[in-house]
Amino acid sequence: MRDYIRKLFGKYKHKGVIVDTNILLLLFVGSVNKKRISKFNRTEQFLLEDYDLLVEIISYFSKIVVTPNILTEVNSLINQLSEPERSKSLEFLAKAVTEWDEFYVESSIVTQAEKFTKFGLTDSAIISLAQGKYLVLTDDLKLANYLDKIEIDTVNFNNLRFYGW
Repeated sequence: MRDYIRKLFGKYKHKGVIVDTNILLLLFVGSVNKKRISKFNRTEQFLLEDYDLLVEIISYFSKIVVTPNILTEVNSLINQLSEPERSKSLEFLAKAVTEWDEFYVESSIVTQAEKFTKFGLTDSAIISLAQGKYLVLTDDLKLANYLDKIEIDTVNFNNLRFYGW
């Protein structure tokens, strides 16, 4: 598994990686206050070491790819934090989006996709955008399994937590 993950990372180092909502949330919360990771209900499943692993992974790729849908979800979740973490996370978000590649996939197109009712707007946009272009980094097992099934390269962050890279 570790060799497979390294191969995928190498393949997409310069092409880019789409980072899903929960993973980005871990990045923002951990960047502001690592101790908050285990205390915030949306990141409590992660460890401090997971944040460190994620920072290493994010810095490996020359291109981080997001969609407005992902960013909107992250923004909504950040707003559940108390101060000062909320404001600091939003400041980090504001800085990060200037360094990342953001691609818009029209909702009118995404909602016509075959699996829209199963995955919803954000994940359907990820599926549409990633096809043949980007690696997907997610902790969503349902999404990861579907991406594997339709041959879109994906890495489940939980596998990285277990196997490393």
